[in-house]
Amino acid sequence: MFEVKYKALSFKQPWAWLMCKGFKDIENRNWQTRFRGRIYVHASKSQSDMDKETLAFMLKRLSNRQASEFMLAYSRLTFGAIIGELNITGCVDLHPSPWFFGKYGFMVSEPVLYDKPIPCRGKPSFFTPELTEVSIFKLGQ
Repeated sequence: MFEVKYKALSFKQPWAWLMCKGFKDIENRNWQTRFRGRIYVHASKSQSDMDKETLAFMLKRLSNRQASEFMLAYSRLTFGAIIGELNITGCVDLHPSPWFFGKYGFMVSEPVLYDKPIPCRGKPSFFTPELTEVSIFKLGQ
C-alpha cells in the first residue's frame, strides 16, 4: 500500500456526484465529527433508492441548469471509486441549507469532481484509501 494525502468518506450515488459538483453544500449523517479538512469523496458501490419522492426532493433543490446536468450524468454515475475531493468545514445540528435534514450536517466547501475516477473499496466512517501505485499516480502524487 502507498501513502495517500487525505482520508476518504463514502457517499451513495447520486449524492457523491452532487457534492463533488458543488450542487449540495451539506452532507447529512446520524453521527457527528470533529474532523475538519480535505477528504476524498468515495462513491460507494450501492446506490440510493431513487423513488419519485427522492427525485422530486433533489430536483426541487437544483437550478434548471443543475437539474439538466444531473439528468445527463445520472446514467453514467461511477460506483466503487474515489470521484473527487472536498473540504469539511464544520459539523452542525441545525442549518438553513435546503439540503439539511439530518441529525448532523457536515458543511463542505471547495469541491472537485475528477475527470477519471480512481477504483477503491469503501469502508464505514472516515478511512484511509488502499490504492495501488497507478492510483496514486492518477491522484497526482
